[in-house]
Amino acid sequence: MTAGIFSASPATERAMTKSLLWRGMVVGIVAAIIATMFARLTAEPQIDLAIAYESVHAAHYGDAPMPHEEEELVSRATQKGAGLLTAMMLYGAAVGGIFSLLFAYGYGRFGQAGPRSFALLLAALAFLLIVIVPGIKYPQTPPAVGSHDTVGLRTAAYFAMIALSVGGAVIASKLRAALVRSRKGIDATLLVVGAYITLVLLGQCLLPVVNEVPADYPATLLWNFRVAAILTQMILWATIGIAFGLWAEQVMRRQ
Repeated sequence: MTAGIFSASPATERAMTKSLLWRGMVVGIVAAIIATMFARLTAEPQIDLAIAYESVHAAHYGDAPMPHEEEELVSRATQKGAGLLTAMMLYGAAVGGIFSLLFAYGYGRFGQAGPRSFALLLAALAFLLIVIVPGIKYPQTPPAVGSHDTVGLRTAAYFAMIALSVGGAVIASKLRAALVRSRKGIDATLLVVGAYITLVLLGQCLLPVVNEVPADYPATLLWNFRVAAILTQMILWATIGIAFGLWAEQVMRRQ
């Protein structure tokens, strides 16, 4: 198989892509539910501790109330319950749908991996590009940490880092396709990996530095939250890769 998911008629390709799309969204929702249960057990208790720390810190030093201490539009119980589940399910449906489209486009174009292997590889690549690489520049911090006035800046910088990571990977893949015509595959791969790392490092140097964690903030609390946040994302992407690969293999075998 050398192009897309089929070497069949355009109508058949569209039908298969549509079939994979809704399956990807379903898998994304299931993965989000599993990830939410994990986050509820691991990440949310760390957020509660962070909020408690900020409240005690503000009371001790006579600071102005933190944003979460003012009138709450949504209660904390709702935030870590129905609110968290709803947000994660919407996120899961979106990334699951995008994942299925990328699978439909890429399957058969890059090597001869089967559906399950390619889905796992694609999920691992997404986890690396969307979670790990941006997290090196902007590691996760509890919502109670940081100034309320810089939320917009921090959010924009983080999404810019994601765009840089994904865009750099796309450029690297195009560059490798051009290099393999005149070089060995391993040489082309090493060159584009080096180019990607250089591009990401340059972007990280140009993007603003954001470090609003207080010097006396409990290191263990911060570490536990960051580990829980990364593991939550890893569970989400691993579930998508495994479940979608199994489902896609069944669909394509029938086809």
